[in-house]
Parts: sequence; structure tokens; C-alpha cells
Amino acid sequence: RSLKAIGSRYCSQAQRRSTALSTMSHRKFERPRHGSLGFLPRKRTRHHHGKIKSFPKDDESKPPHLTAFMTYKAGMTHIVRDVDKPGSKLHKKEVVEPVTILESPPMVVVGFVGYVETPRGLRALTSVWAGHLSDECKRRFYKSWHSSKKKAFTKYQKRWSEASKDGKENPMAAEVERAKKYCQVVRAICHTQVGKVKIGQKKAHIKEIQVNGGTTEKKVDFVMGLFEQEVKIADVFSQDEMVDTIGATKGKGIAGVVTRWGVTRLTRKTHRGLRKVACIGSWHPARVSFQVPRSGQRGYHHRTEINKKIYRIGKSLKEDANNACTENDLTEKAITPMGGFSHYGTVNEDFVMLKGTVAGPRKRIITMRKSLL
Repeated sequence: RSLKAIGSRYCSQAQRRSTALSTMSHRKFERPRHGSLGFLPRKRTRHHHGKIKSFPKDDESKPPHLTAFMTYKAGMTHIVRDVDKPGSKLHKKEVVEPVTILESPPMVVVGFVGYVETPRGLRALTSVWAGHLSDECKRRFYKSWHSSKKKAFTKYQKRWSEASKDGKENPMAAEVERAKKYCQVVRAICHTQVGKVKIGQKKAHIKEIQVNGGTTEKKVDFVMGLFEQEVKIADVFSQDEMVDTIGATKGKGIAGVVTRWGVTRLTRKTHRGLRKVACIGSWHPARVSFQVPRSGQRGYHHRTEINKKIYRIGKSLKEDANNACTENDLTEKAITPMGGFSHYGTVNEDFVMLKGTVAGPRKRIITMRKSLL
């Protein structure tokens, strides 16, 4: 053969080799990846009491109102209802649906924070607190309440009491005026009345809850009017409303790849175990990439679940001893089942009944937020 022909053959082989290296080999069957990368990192949350990461869009045409509420998960039960869905096979039939009961004693408003919008996001400009804070609220400011001097907010309280003696309306008038003049976002500082819920805790949960509706002045006046007042769940939400729930899921400890990521088990005779990932990556790059399923923490993750329907907002036992009666079920009964909710007890305060499930175990704090949509 001529030298030219031999040269061209070697050249074509080299080209083929280079294309084989640059593209992935042909595969017979498609296989989507196991597990979502949207929930990385899968580790224990830092926000144990749930964090409201975004609030609904503000609409000045509406009157000022709170956009979220803190509740405690009591447990689950079920309801029977008639389906009104023309065209469905279930139309005019009865269905049994699971519901979650969240106990929601009234929250107390103890302050507000005013924020200014900057190119880098919100910046806290000023905060105003109420004159009196309950002990369960103050406990949150201490690691060890019984051994502390309990001095939190004593000087602040003094300013309020001196102002009332002098006949002044508000000792924090300057800060309130600053908030009205410069702030675009106003968030109320609220705490739960954890003593009313029998979960063996005395320390209240405190959260900032955004006030939407009206101008900044109206928002500030609205919050100032609520200082040291109780806010009920019925003042924030209504029946048949769609809400979002925020909280930490149940902790499950350390789990392997089959449970944690849903990868396929290996074949029966596999050496050194079969609940594994067979290949955790190529030789080079000589690192394990973050997309590869590995064993580790499962559960106790922060989750926001959207579109939960409120089936009922019930009153406390003091106001209505038979708070589980309906038009179709005239039996006199409270929402608590016989013997109490397991690992929780009786629901004595106001409650919310949500369709379906809610993340987390009993007694965990669940924040309900108005829908963003």
C-alpha cells in the first residue's frame, strides 16, 4: 500500500478515539437521576421553629392585616364530607378524608420592626417594643431563666412607666415617627402563649410577622393598636382559605442511599452488601461530586408546603364546649378524640383543621402563612 493510504487510516482512527472520549457512550435505556437536588444540603435544619422566607405581595388598597400565625400540631383525625364536583364519579357521594388538627392559642403582639428597602434587600431601620412583656416571652431571651437576674427589658419598661406618669402619649414617639416617615415594610413581633398549650414548655416562640395592606402610617398605627393585645386565629385566617405551612419535618436519623435517595438495590449475590451505589464516580476527576447519592441525615429538614385548605376554625372549649358539632353531625362532642390525641392530650384552645398532612411530629410549632399566589 502507499504511504498516503496508511497515514489516512491512522488519522481516521485517532479522530474516532477523540470523539469517543468527548461524548458519552451510547446507552440502550434512559435512566433519570434518583432523588431531587433541589433539597440539598440534606442536613438537620438550623431553623428549628420554621422560618418564613417570603411574605405575600403587599397591596395598599386592602386594610392592614397580619399575614401569618403560629400554631402547634396536635395530631390527625378524619372527616366525612359530601363531594360537590359535577362530572366526577364521586359527585354527590360521601368521602372520608384525613385532616390535621393544629392547636392555635391567641398570639400576643409585643412590638414591631420597620424596614427600609435598599438595593441589597431590606435593612432594619428601627424597632419599638411594648411596655410590658410576659414572663414566657422574656424566657426566650435567656438560656437559663431560673439562674438569671431577669433584667431583660426592665429599663425599657421604666421609660414607658415614666412617660405615662408625665402624661405623655408614647415614650417611643420619635422611633414611631421615624418608622412612619422612612419605612416601606412593617413587621409585627408576636409571641405564642405556650403555657396554654400543654406541651411541657414555658418558653414562648417569637416571630416577626409582616403587616400587609394600607400605607406605612396605617400599618404602624395598626400594630401599635395591637400592642399587648391577643390576636386570634380567626382574625388572621378564614374558613376555606388556602394557606401554606412552614416547619421542620420528623427526624429519622442516619439513613442509607436506598432509603434516602431511592436508588435501586444491587443484585442478590453482590459482594459487600447490596443497598449501595455501585459506582460513585469515574477515576478522574478524582473527587466524589455532590450529585452522587451518599448516606447521611434523613428528616428534620425545613420545609414549606403550599396550598393546604382550612376546613374549619374551631373555638376554644371555654367558648364552645361542643366545638366539633356540624349541621350533619349533631352529636355533642369536642374535637379531641376519646382518650386525647396520642402523645399530645386534649385540645383546649382554638384550633385549625387542615386538609391532609402537615410536616413534623406532634407538639411541633407549625407556622401558617397566607398563600403567595
